[in-house]
Amino acid sequence: MKNFDHLRRYFDKAVHTDNHITDMIVAPDSLSARIAEKLGFKAIFAAGYATSASNLAMPDRGIADFSIMLNKCREIINAVDIPVFADADTGYGDLDNIRRTVRNYEAIGAAGIFLEDQKWPKRCGHMSGKSVEAPHVLAEKIKTAVSERKNNNFLIMSRTDARAVNGLDDAIRRSRQYLAAGADLVFIEAPQNIEELKEIAAAFPDTPLMANMIEGGATPMLTSEELCSLGFSIVVHPTALTYAHTFATEQLLSNLKETGTTAGQEDKMITFDRFNNFIGLDEVNRREQQYAPEKMKKMLQDLNIKKESC
Repeated sequence: MKNFDHLRRYFDKAVHTDNHITDMIVAPDSLSARIAEKLGFKAIFAAGYATSASNLAMPDRGIADFSIMLNKCREIINAVDIPVFADADTGYGDLDNIRRTVRNYEAIGAAGIFLEDQKWPKRCGHMSGKSVEAPHVLAEKIKTAVSERKNNNFLIMSRTDARAVNGLDDAIRRSRQYLAAGADLVFIEAPQNIEELKEIAAAFPDTPLMANMIEGGATPMLTSEELCSLGFSIVVHPTALTYAHTFATEQLLSNLKETGTTAGQEDKMITFDRFNNFIGLDEVNRREQQYAPEKMKKMLQDLNIKKESC
């Protein structure tokens, strides 16, 4: 059984370590999360953009509801042995819903969640047309979330989308209010240049900050090292795998439709044996043999013999 308290402590320590950045990929599914773990990523993010695309083939416009988001996060947590942080959107309702959201995400083993101040239906932070609640709305949600969690290492991040709506100054003011309400981490979505990233870092010198690197988004694409040098503790890549999967699938299927075969496309695929090895077929086969009926029958007979001899 996984030790979720240990994973939460590990994540908490990582994001609070000076001159260190936690690099997280958003996984659209369990297989992607397992690949990321195998390649050395130390934490995974479960988020709405990828979930809306992979589960519903729909945009991140508040269509993926609480149950879809929670189940996706649960699936990813079950697939890996590293911390998984979760996008909990606006918390899915009033303060009673915030309590439910915190209880459920903590129960499935998430390392924490972020809560945002968009009005519902929310949308991807780099899409136009957003609107935000008055800051006291998210402040109350954060207070409720902090009071509801059972483990202080279950981290609560505030997210504001006010930069695109009211400007950076308002986004910073709001984030200070959310921090005062009890947020452990701060995320100001969609700063538009490096100077704004620097201004955010200067405003919160003692608080772990997150940056979002979206290909084609509003924020300039920087490396993890560059963001760390600016003062950020977390970098997330929300769209990379979704875009890569879509591109690769489109390319292969286009060729298949044209030629009627995947012959000649093997260089774009993993092999049969390597894939089965990666997803643990050998281990499943080993367990099947270990608990085969013949072996279990003999084990039970041996136990009965020992019991009778006593």
